[in-house]
Amino acid sequence: MRFRIGSLLPVVGLTLCLGLAQSVVGLAQSSSSAGRTLVRAGHLLDVHTGKILDAQTIVVVGETIQSIAPTASTPAAAGDIVVDLGSMTVTPGLMDVHTHITMATEFDPYKELTSTVAKEAINGVVNARVTLMAGFTSIRNVGASGYADIDLRDAINAGQVVGPHIQASGPALGITGGHCDENLLPYQYHIVGEGVADGIPAVQQKVRQNIKYGADVIKICATGGVLSKGDSLQASQYTREEMKAIAEDAHRLGLKVAAHAHGAQGILWASESGIDSIEHGSFVDAAGIAAMKKNGTYMVPTLYLEDWIIEFGHLPPFYQQKMKDTIAVAKPNIKKAYEAGVKFALGTDAAVYPHGLNGHELEVYVRDLGMTPLAAIQSGTINAADLMGWTDKTGSLDPGKWADIIAVDGNPLQDVKLFQDVKFVMKSGVVYKGGNAAK
Repeated sequence: MRFRIGSLLPVVGLTLCLGLAQSVVGLAQSSSSAGRTLVRAGHLLDVHTGKILDAQTIVVVGETIQSIAPTASTPAAAGDIVVDLGSMTVTPGLMDVHTHITMATEFDPYKELTSTVAKEAINGVVNARVTLMAGFTSIRNVGASGYADIDLRDAINAGQVVGPHIQASGPALGITGGHCDENLLPYQYHIVGEGVADGIPAVQQKVRQNIKYGADVIKICATGGVLSKGDSLQASQYTREEMKAIAEDAHRLGLKVAAHAHGAQGILWASESGIDSIEHGSFVDAAGIAAMKKNGTYMVPTLYLEDWIIEFGHLPPFYQQKMKDTIAVAKPNIKKAYEAGVKFALGTDAAVYPHGLNGHELEVYVRDLGMTPLAAIQSGTINAADLMGWTDKTGSLDPGKWADIIAVDGNPLQDVKLFQDVKFVMKSGVVYKGGNAAK
């Protein structure tokens, strides 16, 4: 997804926009802070081993999992809340490491140009709830105007808004005239993308600025993109030296870096520079695959969007050819990376297609990349948690981790399409969907 104009209005009203959704939080069913919630699962998937355990109870206290044991040995005590999921299969909440939660599915250039930070904030409130209800309890948002995703994250954490756990990037870094710049208007308007920075001192300053305003992750545009005017998919936009400076500064200050990269040279340079993940990776070649495997660089493919665009998308002419070029090669190239042993984490680019359809990505990984259902699920659980640096918090159902729990009606190891219709959602011990809680 390209970065949009959103800085034409002040950010001062952003908190007010987010506050509009405060009342919906009361719809969730919350467990007592002093008591236990017993989640009775007909089946439970251990994403570490791929084993499905029958008749298990997850004991939740506050925001975290206290224990997991057979239901027969976990009787309810006075004051417990029991959530009976019948014969459903419970899994960890899914994780999407490439979203644009404050953006809408809109390719009309006029609407892009008239977007504002306030509009993005409102989009974020709506999209965050939809994403959580789809079973995605954690996301990494990679690119938003005016730090709107950071304010959204904070509003969710404060209980004002319903949504997943968020790692937010703020404005994505990019070169003048590149994918992360604003290229739709002519010179006389002097419009420049918020994240534009050229040269080593400038990119270092921009990394530090994003961290100053609360970023959890740094997003850069290492190559051209599809949904931007006047740039090439194949061209590396940042130099190797600039990317290395970005990675070194971010890592020294405790953040990881995600690189939007379609072209082969940009993928190679990003991996060699120490960047943590390649987003999209459409034209990855043998050299890039070898570098990613050697350096432990994650691949974050965003593939369901291709299927959606083919069926439903109506792109402006100056985007259409680039999308066709990408669709022609992305899946075969990325399949080679998977077969070579490159690490994969689930990402969707949600906003290129409607939020809430994130679960379709798993089906594409199985059907087109040759992943097993378990490997696809792991890409959106333990692998995503590893990339986000949240292995101690989420990504699997283990005592001490957040009680981020979802359930589907059937066996997801036989059919990952079940994640397109998640029946139950708990995040941090709060039930948001299904599982009518009763004492």
